[in-house]
Amino acid sequence: MAEATRSRVSFRERTFSSFRNKVYRTYFGGMLGQMAAMNMQQIVGSLLIYRLTDSAAILGAMSFAGSIPMILFSLFGGVIADRFDKKKIIIAGQAAFGAISLGVALCLTTGYLSPEHQGSWWVLVLSSILQGTVMGLGMPSRQAMVPEIVSEEQLMNAISLNTMGMNVLQLFAPALAGFLVDAFDFQTVYYVMTAMYVIAIAFFFFLPSVRTRSNVSVKAFDGIVKGLAYIRHNVNVLSVLLFTLVIVLLAMPYNNLMPIFVDDVLKVGARGMGILISVSGVGAMAGSIVLASLPSRRRGLMLALSALVLGVALMAFAFSRSWPLSLGLIVLVGLGQTGRMTLSSTLVQSHVDNEYMGRVMSVFMMQFGFTSFSTFFAGVLTEAVGVQWAIGSFAMALALISVLVIAFVPRIRRMD
Repeated sequence: MAEATRSRVSFRERTFSSFRNKVYRTYFGGMLGQMAAMNMQQIVGSLLIYRLTDSAAILGAMSFAGSIPMILFSLFGGVIADRFDKKKIIIAGQAAFGAISLGVALCLTTGYLSPEHQGSWWVLVLSSILQGTVMGLGMPSRQAMVPEIVSEEQLMNAISLNTMGMNVLQLFAPALAGFLVDAFDFQTVYYVMTAMYVIAIAFFFFLPSVRTRSNVSVKAFDGIVKGLAYIRHNVNVLSVLLFTLVIVLLAMPYNNLMPIFVDDVLKVGARGMGILISVSGVGAMAGSIVLASLPSRRRGLMLALSALVLGVALMAFAFSRSWPLSLGLIVLVGLGQTGRMTLSSTLVQSHVDNEYMGRVMSVFMMQFGFTSFSTFFAGVLTEAVGVQWAIGSFAMALALISVLVIAFVPRIRRMD
């Protein structure tokens, strides 16, 4: 009995060990505020523009519009993260996100952003562009801050707990957003999102100033060139970055095209979309808890297996027309997604010198910008062959590539 008790205590202490760090707890609180807003955005942004335009191509174009500034500014964001106080950069980013959300809310409140004003959807495209700019400049600092506030041994645990927090919110925030849209309207959700960003600012305000001593040149372009050269010569980091990019390009379009699934395939509406995305958080949360408890071994193989699970589950989900079956499959999709997010981020940060952390994480964040290209292509493909075959074909490619990596790329398979 005593041995079983010690085992439970040991498991609990190992799983939540980063929470003993006061600075990490503060960072985690701010992340919850930001992630609550971003999970709601996942519902309302794509669903609103699809209902305003009834066009899969425009839905993909909104995501595409946000990707351009994210790609253009991410490398500069990495230089900023390696040269300046990360705390101030993070707070400025949250304030900008809040202002963008408030702007959309006011456009909805005044009635300008509505079906009666044809073409008013440009507001959502502009908001996507602005959000992409803020993400490009600010997100590398947020990512690069974790190794500064936890020890190297706690890194995977801290990133896993961070992912777990996001997944817990994914259980409730999208469903809440869907219910609020059906019960009230879209503008209510945008006001709630603005409040979440304010809460995030309040937490981040209490973080210590974090500025790494870096070899970044005063000239931003010189700093970028040095960062890219470092990645090119760090084969482990380069391998993980390339494999993660492939996973994200093939897996993420389903997120942005989800409104088509819920309205045209499953026919469950905004409330069903919220429930579907929330249920995916069940698998994601379970995966986060397991990863937070595991030792830092065979993480490359686990990344490849997560990609395989994601590809197979997403392929089955794409062709499902059954609501109960889709709910079950989306749990496995969430499990694969959390494995991909946690393990790829941990592997990259574990193999990077601190002085290059911001610039490497800026390249890591650029993958989310490039996903908009694949989302745009998937949107155009949807117009031609339907959303099920568009997303299904992407998922098939992901499953095949994952098998090939496991079988023929020992560098990733053996990476700890």
